[in-house]
Order: sequence, then structure tokens, then C-alpha cells
Amino acid sequence: MTDPLNKKPELLAPAGSLEAFFAALDHGADAVYCGLQQFSARAKAKNFSLESLAQAVGYARERGRKVFVTLNTLVKERELSLLANTLGALEEMGVDGIILQDLAVWRLARRHFPGLALHASTQMTIHNTAGVRMLEKLGFTRAVLARELSLEEISVIRHRTSLELEHFIHGALCFSFSGQCTFSSWMGGKSGNRGCCAQPCRRRYRSRRGDGYYFSTNDLSALDLLPELTAAGVSSFKIEGRMKSAEYVAQVVSAYRMALDADANGRLEAVRRAKELLKESFGRPPTRGFLPGGIPADIAIPSQSGATGRYFGQVAAVKGDRLLFQTRDVLQLGDRLRIQPRSDKAGSAFTVKDMAVGNRPVKTVAAGRMVSVAVPFPERLKNGDAIYKVSSSQAFSMSETACRRRLAGTAAVPEAVLLTAVMPDATTLKLSARAGTTVLERTCPVDSFPAVDRPLTAEVLNEVFRRTGDKGLELAELTTGPLPAVVIPPSQLKALRRDFYRDLLRELTEGRRERRHRHTAAALGSLIPPILVPSPDTRSVTIGIGQLRDLHILNDETVDRVLIPLEAASGAELNRLEGKLKNRRERVIWDLPFILFDGEWEEAQAVIKGLVGRGYRAFRLNNLGHWPLFEGLGDLQLTAGFRLFSLNSQAAAAWAELGAEEATLYPEDDRDNLGELLKRQSVIRMSLEVYGSVPMLTSRIPVRGLKSGEEVTGDTGDRFRVWQRQGLTVLTPERDFSLLGRLRELGGMGCGRFLVDLTHLGPFSPAGKKVLAALHRDTEVPGTSHFNYQLGME
Repeated sequence: MTDPLNKKPELLAPAGSLEAFFAALDHGADAVYCGLQQFSARAKAKNFSLESLAQAVGYARERGRKVFVTLNTLVKERELSLLANTLGALEEMGVDGIILQDLAVWRLARRHFPGLALHASTQMTIHNTAGVRMLEKLGFTRAVLARELSLEEISVIRHRTSLELEHFIHGALCFSFSGQCTFSSWMGGKSGNRGCCAQPCRRRYRSRRGDGYYFSTNDLSALDLLPELTAAGVSSFKIEGRMKSAEYVAQVVSAYRMALDADANGRLEAVRRAKELLKESFGRPPTRGFLPGGIPADIAIPSQSGATGRYFGQVAAVKGDRLLFQTRDVLQLGDRLRIQPRSDKAGSAFTVKDMAVGNRPVKTVAAGRMVSVAVPFPERLKNGDAIYKVSSSQAFSMSETACRRRLAGTAAVPEAVLLTAVMPDATTLKLSARAGTTVLERTCPVDSFPAVDRPLTAEVLNEVFRRTGDKGLELAELTTGPLPAVVIPPSQLKALRRDFYRDLLRELTEGRRERRHRHTAAALGSLIPPILVPSPDTRSVTIGIGQLRDLHILNDETVDRVLIPLEAASGAELNRLEGKLKNRRERVIWDLPFILFDGEWEEAQAVIKGLVGRGYRAFRLNNLGHWPLFEGLGDLQLTAGFRLFSLNSQAAAAWAELGAEEATLYPEDDRDNLGELLKRQSVIRMSLEVYGSVPMLTSRIPVRGLKSGEEVTGDTGDRFRVWQRQGLTVLTPERDFSLLGRLRELGGMGCGRFLVDLTHLGPFSPAGKKVLAALHRDTEVPGTSHFNYQLGME
């Protein structure tokens, strides 16, 4: 493992557009990460076409920089063929790595596209040593760690693993663990795990204690902690912001480049200057997040709006197409403003092109003056709406045409050539070259004559063959055997060189194309074909319970299994119930908490070993870091929980390869994709939660000002409850999720294994009994939500 203290970390910048790509590289980024127009967790960014990405990769490589591509969304079944073709294109163009969340991407890339380096997205919620070690076993080269870790926790992971560690150092924070938020999707089908987050966490919510931005976090800024992050073993410093402007990228990259490059003597001054730059980036107030350790008091402040940009004032009046307000800072033509409605719904932005003080047109307005500005959407404005400045007229600016013109001059990245030249006799020159995976050999007859004073040497051949004549090739090394004392005419050597490199470049190009075709064809051929009539398993019902005292639900002959939280396994109650469970242990599934920090891992391992020793065999896993808990424990029945995401047959097959016998379908999914997935034959049984309370958010951040169980209401009237459980905050909707009344339909689609999660109700409460009655009759439960089942998931 490389000593992180002896190597300056990589500065990794976002590139949501071509303009941001150039802003990042021009201002000092070592690498950029960008998305395609599909499979990107920032679907609203401009993103890249395959053609422009290939040019960007060449441009970056010419300058010794790297390009990583985000394929970090959940993949629907119908998208698998597009995914395979995309992976083939990315491997051919030689991107430096792909960042992924869905194990479908891992499975296809690992099996069919070996040229792609795999990075685990922060969406995978990798937050402990076991998770990183699991990634190592799966062939990943880098982990983007969860943002909830402290420097001390990162350091523990670094000393126990050898994988590259990447961590965010600046930008927007999610209130929830990344990848574990369904809030946006619940509010209208726009899934954050599909790149369509509508950011309901940024809105204001009402509670009996007053209004507040309870789930809106400030922006991470770790500028003061770069030496500590380096010492903790982070090798890549990541800036968030693929939805941000090129101006933002330029300023933030410049600030961090300045701080990273400063020596020990100049660091304090460099950090001071860098902070001044960051003030102009129009972000939210800064927080160092969880990095220093403990719960940060400044990470989420309910009284503070979640809007980005510099607050500039309030709408005083709207007259015709003009907006009047008193500006709190200097305003110039070309600045960009956003009007944020008091209702807290999405704001609208525009560029200032016409402004006046009184009746006098002006180009600049000083702070504290009343100004009128022409606005393109006066009908949307109301007095009191907030005004934010989101970029300045001094912004880093390059038109898309200019960006494309700059890329058009990019030459292909030259392939390094290892060349061997030998002369077995005076009339034959044998050339053998390797470029990448391409090998070319040629035996060339030559006219030679005895040398008088300057015989053929390795230096002469090197001088000739280093001139490749094409930017696609570059001589890296030339070796020779013994050479006879002859002279070959220079014109003949040049002709041999020209013909040989022409053939090598053709072979190299055709080889890449052929490899892409072969790898893609193999990946497409491995996709599981549909079957005409799905055949569901024999109907099986599992009831989720929260307390051991409810285990006697197993007396209900319609209940096959129970699912119990692992934390319920500790204590005397389990010992008391052992006699009753003696012949029922195979019907009990223990559900692991999906967050297990390193300090909690050994205790969980001890509990699991104790349960296995008592004869329990079934466990539900909810994070990649759970697999190492079961190493060496024999033949067990493992289920991949819904937090591991099974939206397609490739992900389901991946869980089977990792030893799971069952995979849980994702409750955020919709009917069309569920049907497509269930049509595919699989080596694993599939189950579906058909009733439960879907967690909107799960966070390490406590909600300030609210007690566990208190209710909050959004501007749409939707109601939620905030819970504090085992050191985590969980937000749940007042309406439960239910597909009861659809069981016959689901059976026709090929699903017969159902989970009814009554953890929050209890099976013997009045509400729980109503749910069980609806289950038996297959009727709907009033007041519940189908979630995305009919609406569809974007």
C-alpha cells in the first residue's frame, strides 16, 4: 500500500458540461468526473455524448489528466442492452474508470469489459472496513466513502485495506446516507437513485414547534482539513457539483488547488486566500460535516433556508415586466438572479440584461439602492419572494461552440509502442511491435552493403523509428539483437518505418474495434432472455415484526416466516422464547441494520455467531459490508434486502453469485419494470414487500428542535414523522406503502413471495390486524399509497 503522506492527493472536479470540463482542467484539477446522457445520477446536468466524451478523454490525457465516468444510477431491465453497448464504448475510448452504484454495472463490466477500472459510488453507502474489503474482493479499484465518516473512522479503514479511498471535500451534502433516500420519489416518482431528485429536503416543513428547514444541510467545506484528510489516507479529494456552473467549478478548483500546492510555511496564507475565493462560489454556508468527529452542530440549521446563492433582497413590487427591489450588494449587467417563491417551491433564474435606477438605465448598482430589473417571467413573482444572486457577470464563460472547437483540435492519445528489431542476416530486418494488446511482426528484405566506418546501430534505428509520423503512435522502447556491420540506405529504412507503422496503426484501430464488438456481443449474449409465462414460486408470506413477543404470529397457518431486526436478538427474552422456537428456527429471518460503523461491527458479528450457534440459518443483508460477517459460518440462507437494489436481472444474478438464495425487489420500483424483471429466468428467488412504512431518509444527523415521533408537514400537505433509532434519524410518511389488493396481479407477473412489514404497527394491534385481514382477502388498505407502482419511476 502506498504511503499516502508521500503522495499529494488527486484533486477531482465535477464536469456537468463541456464548459465546466474546461473550467476544471484550466484551473488545476488532476481529474474530472462526468456523466453521459444516460445512467447519470445528475440527469438534469448537460452531460456528455459518447462522441464529446471521447474527445474530452483525449484532451485530458494529452495533458496528463484523468476522466472518470459516472454510471451511478439504478438500471431498469430494459436498459441493460444500452448499458452493455455503453460499457463497450467506454472501454474502447479508454476512460480512466467508471463510478457505479448498481451491481448490474459491476457484473457486466467485470465479466465482459476488463479494460474498465471500477469505482464504488458513494451511492453504495460504503461506510466501514468490511464494505471496502468486499469491494476489493469484487475487483473494484476505488471506494468513494460515505460522507458520514470522521477522519478517525477513515483512518481505521485506510490501515485495514489497500483500496484507493476517495472522499468529498466540498459541495452540497445530502441529509440522508447517499443512495438510501426515497423522499423525492415518494413525492412524485422522481427518483434520486435515477438521477432525477427534486430535492424535497430543501423545502420548509411545519411542526407544532414552528416552521423549519429541518432536512436541508449546509455545504461541505474541508479546506482547513486537507492535511488531516491526507494523513487519514484519502488519495482522491472530490468536489461535488455536476449541476453547478463553470464559474463555480473554476472558483472552487482554484481555491483547493491553491491550498493543496502551498508548502507548510505558506499554508495559512493560501487557505486564507482560498476562503476568499470560495465566498464568490455562491454556495450555502460551510460546514466541515462529520470529518472532525462527533455530531456537527452547523450541518443542518432549521432556521436557515436551503437555497443556494447569495441573498440579495426581496421583491418589493412588480410593475409590468419589471421587478423592483433594494439590492444588498453590488449588481451588474450580466449577473444571474434566482427568484425563490415564499411557498418554497422551485425558483426561476434569469440573467440581468436591463436595469435602471429610477428612469435612468445603468450598468452597475451599488448596495442599498432601489433598482428595477427587466424580468422574463413577471407573472410568477409575488411581493416578498426572495432574490438570490447565483452567478456574476465575471463568470468563466465559454460557449458550447467554442468548447467543441477547442475539443476538435484534440489528437488521439498516442499508443506506446514497444519495438524489437533484429537482423538474422545482412539481407533481412525483422520487426516486432506491441502496442496495447496489439502485436505486429514483419520480416522485411533489405538492401545492405558492408559498412566502412558507420555500421548500423541501435541508436541509428532508434533515431529512425522514433519518428512515428502519426500522433496515434509513440515509440516508448526499442531493443535490438546483435546487428551485422552493414549500412542500410536511409531512404529504405524510412520506407520500412512508414509501411510498418501504417500497418501497426491499422491493426491497432481494427483491434480496438473488434475488441469492442466482441466484448459487447458477449455482454449482450449474457443477458437473460424473457420467458412467455412467468412461473411464480409457491405463495409464501413473511411478516416483519419489531418485537420478539410477536413471534407467535407464526401460529397463523398463512404465515410462513417472520423477519426480525437483529438488535432484538440480544437480551434475556430470546432465551425465554427458545423453547417455543425450537422447531421454528428455520422460519425466522434476522434482519441486519444497514448501517454498521466499524465500532459496531464486532458486536454484530458476535450476535450473528451466537444465533448461528443456536441453529438459526436465515439472515437478510442490507449492505455490501454485511457479507464478511458470514465468512466461515457454514451453509446459511442469505437474502439480499431491498437496500441492495434489485431492479434488473443482472443485479439479481450478482446477489446469487455472492451466495444469496433470495433477493428483495425494490419498493421504489414500478409495475412495468417489475414485470420486465420477473419475466427473466433467474437463479435466485425474488420477493417483494407489499406492505410497510417506507423510509424516506436515513441519516446520521439528528433533527434539531424535534423529538422522536414528532410530525412535520410539507407545503403539499404531505405529513411525515421523524424518528431517532439507534443513533440514526429516520423520516417516514404518515401513509403506509401497500400493494395489497394486487397480489393476484403480481402472481401473474411471476412473483409469489411477499413481505408484509408490520414492524411499525405490530401484527396484533388494531391496525396490524386490519392489514393481515386485507392480506388474506387480497384487498386494498384505505389510506395507503401504491408509491410508484402505477405512477412510474423516472
